[in-house]
Amino acid sequence: MSAIVSGKRSFFEELSSTPPASKRIRCSSRFTSSFSPSSSPPSPPSFLIDQLISIFPHMDKQVLERALEECGDDLDSAIRSLNELCLGSADRNAAAADKTGVELEGNVQIQTQGITANGDVPTKEQTSPEGFSMDGSDWVELFVREMLNASNIDDARARASRALEVFDKSIQARAGAEVAQNYHQENMMLKEQLETLIQENTILKRAVAVQHERQKEYENQSQELQHLKQVISQYQEQLRTLEVWLHSPEAYMHTMLLNYQLECWLRMC
Repeated sequence: MSAIVSGKRSFFEELSSTPPASKRIRCSSRFTSSFSPSSSPPSPPSFLIDQLISIFPHMDKQVLERALEECGDDLDSAIRSLNELCLGSADRNAAAADKTGVELEGNVQIQTQGITANGDVPTKEQTSPEGFSMDGSDWVELFVREMLNASNIDDARARASRALEVFDKSIQARAGAEVAQNYHQENMMLKEQLETLIQENTILKRAVAVQHERQKEYENQSQELQHLKQVISQYQEQLRTLEVWLHSPEAYMHTMLLNYQLECWLRMC
């Protein structure tokens, strides 16, 4: 804070010693002609200085005294000159603050860029060293540098406001990049799980197809087995019928007849 105050005083001292040509305090010739270059001007009355201090409390007392001296102790002329000086300083401060804000926003946008041109979210290794290189100490140095470069209290406030705005934007950009990174990682995990489920589903479909083929083969074999059982049952029935017929008298007579015919045929041969 002392650095800020010293910077402000040095600015006003320099301003009081060598004011810019465009913002020199202009007074009427009737007051300037009354003073000779060789003689030092008398100090202005204290009540005039007090009135100027009440009107311009943020300005240095030496600046007010010099303005009053150059205007020949004319309070109205001094007030007009000081107003012009304040307006010019405010314009320069606003321009400097705007330039500083644009530079800060450009640097933060470059540093906090979390999305690549093709829409993909970069990995943590790509974003950590480049995108978010400004840590707490860097922001502290930035604020201190802005305060040291401030010309007065209004300029310091404008620079602080601009720096805080850029800091807030960088936090939002970093949070958005982290959310996008987490979303990308979650999306990748879901894709991997989906691919695993698709592979398992394919394997399950193949297993179901194999089981279906086996079921069809089993059904065909069962039908064939039933058919064979029916054929065997028929053969068994025929065998039992033949056995019964062989044990009957008709079967015995038929056998004797066959034997007689066979013997006759052998005799004839």
